[in-house]
Order: sequence, then C-alpha cells, then structure tokens
Amino acid sequence: MPIIDRFAQMHQEMTAWRRDIHAHPELGFREHRTADLVAEKLESWGIEVHRGVGGTGVVGVLRAGDGGDAVGLRADMDALPIQEANTFDHHSRHDGVMHACGHDGHTAMLLGAARYLAETRNFRGTVNFIFQPAEEGLGGASAMIDDGLFDRFPCDNIFGMHNRPGLPLGQFAVRGGPMMAGGASFDVDITGKGAHGARPERGIDPVIVAAHITTALQTIVARNASPLDSAVLSVTQIHAGDAYNVIPQTARLSGTARAFSRATMDLMAAGTQRIARGVAEGLGATAVTRFDVAFAPTINDVAAADFAAGVCAEVAGADKVDRDPPLIMASEDFSFMLEKVPGCYFNVGNGHGADGEICDVHNPGYDFNDDAMPFGASVFARVVEKRLPA
Repeated sequence: MPIIDRFAQMHQEMTAWRRDIHAHPELGFREHRTADLVAEKLESWGIEVHRGVGGTGVVGVLRAGDGGDAVGLRADMDALPIQEANTFDHHSRHDGVMHACGHDGHTAMLLGAARYLAETRNFRGTVNFIFQPAEEGLGGASAMIDDGLFDRFPCDNIFGMHNRPGLPLGQFAVRGGPMMAGGASFDVDITGKGAHGARPERGIDPVIVAAHITTALQTIVARNASPLDSAVLSVTQIHAGDAYNVIPQTARLSGTARAFSRATMDLMAAGTQRIARGVAEGLGATAVTRFDVAFAPTINDVAAADFAAGVCAEVAGADKVDRDPPLIMASEDFSFMLEKVPGCYFNVGNGHGADGEICDVHNPGYDFNDDAMPFGASVFARVVEKRLPA
C-alpha cells in the first residue's frame, strides 16, 4: 500500500502551507500567526477547533461513527532563534528566527492528514489533531498537559514524527522502548572568599573549587551509572572573575545531562548536588545546585511502536523501515505526552541536501524536504484508519 493518492494530489498545496509557515517563523509560545493558520484550515474542513491550549496550542477534534477509541496525532509549531542563511524565496522574513528543525513540515503534514481524514472519514472513533507550541526547550508539551490536554481530549494512543536529515527520502525509523534521551541543564553557584591574586592564602578560590567539581562530576557516569546505560554529563561553561589580579568571590559552572531513563536522570541530579556540595565544603567554600529536567526520555510503547512500524512498512515498503535504529542522544518534549498516554514517536526521512551533503537540524542552512510530506501525511492518515477501523 503506497502513499495515499490524495496526498500526491495535495502535495503542491501542502508545500505552499509549509513554505508560508517557514517564511513566517515564530518562537515558542508566540506562534500566533501559525496557530491562526492551523485553526482556520481545520475549521474550513469541518473539524472542531479548540484554541489556546497550553498557551498557543491548537487541538482539532474529528469524530466518525459511533463510539470507538481515540487517537492523538501531534505536530510541533515553533521555530528557533537562529539567523537563516538560506536565500530561497521562502526564507525567513523575521531576523534571528527560522524553522531550522522542520516543525513547519511537521505542521503541514498533520494539516494534510487532517484534511484527508475530514474528507474520507474512513474510521470509527475520534482523532485529536494536536498542534503543540514551544517544543524547543520551553515546555510546550507540559503546558498543554497542565491545561488538561488529555482530560479534555482523551487519547488511547498518541503518535508523533520528526524528520531526520540523512535518512533517505521515503524511509522511516522507529524502535520500541527508549528512542531519544532525556535532557537537563544544571548550574552550580560557588561562593568562596575574594582576595588579592598575589595573596591566595587570604581567600578561598572559587575557580579552583569549580575546577575540582568539574573533574569530580565525570565520576557520575563513569562510576555511578551502569555501564549498560548510555548517559552524558558535560560541563559546558565556567564563569568567574573580571580582573587579572583578583581572586573572585564567586564562580558558576553550567552544563547539560542526557540519559535514556528517568532513574539515570535522577541519579545524575542527586550526584551533581552531592558532589558539588561535598567538594566545595572540603575546600572551604559553599555550592548551590540547580538541576532542571527540560525533556523526559522519549520512550515508545513497544506495542504502539510495532504498530507504527507496520503502518510505515505498508506505506513505504518493509525494506524502507529501520526497526532498530541507533538511540538518539538529542531530546524531544513529546516525551512528556508519552509518559501520560502509550504511543510512538518515529522518524521520516528528510534525505540529503541538493549538494548531496547532510544539513542537520538546528543549522542556519537547513530546510525541510517538501518531498517527504506525502510519506509522513500518509502514515498519519493510515495510523488512524488502521487503529480505528470503520
């Protein structure tokens, strides 16, 4: 069963939607124009629309037949604070903001699926089309959940997808269990005692303390986490002092942590606080730690992942679906939705650039591949038709 013919017919129109969104990118919780576009199109196709869910989120509800289960399909809408380097006609019109992660394409694919399902209604049950704000580290998924997303729009399963540069066009990647890492940021604020740089014995040097804490933090992954777990803890910033001849009073070190389970994230949080406090006290200083989990690990329900992989195989061919792709150390806040509702997050191939090179996401030269849209939209639509058979 190849891509749905209707999406081939709709391809030019979906491309126009996508490029319009690309040309007018909006940062998280500011997606007012994008939300308007989404809501107006859903309403024009006879879909019930709910706006302002979790800030600028939009949920479309489509029912067919009597009773049945409910499926959620999710796309993200926000852009990134990056100055676009592309010069094509649909380049960003907003300085310092661009769709460098393909959320414009995700939104267009879900709109295409919504239009098709509204036209055909070849299912029995309810589809909740979830257009999420602020995926890029600002907590859009949690904001929608806190605003009653799954109380107001119950789902038995939920599905989302993301483009992957380098994965050939027309191919998919999906795995059961952990798919992407959880992500946290941390700060350690150290207070010592300022002194003249020539008289260190009269002070407590927070720079030395920061250096020792940085080294000691590496033992969390090396000696506390299981060797069978994949985890990363990186100190990426150390800030202290303003003069050559002054030992500063304070220092701050900051960094990121990634892991594929909540337990390992908790271990790194507790370890960071314990080590920072202990090392600082041992050297006569104090340390206060902030450890914020911005993204939970993305963990797919095994049955839902097997189902999604089967749908992808029907659309693209079994040989075009990688059912055991490598774990991804990047993070995704669809993870918070998967903690509430069993479901699956998978990748659709974005191919290579025009020059044959891979231009990854979060790059000023990135652009979503419009030729991927019929594949992604077809899978969204088939997920509904197979999960909610008429």
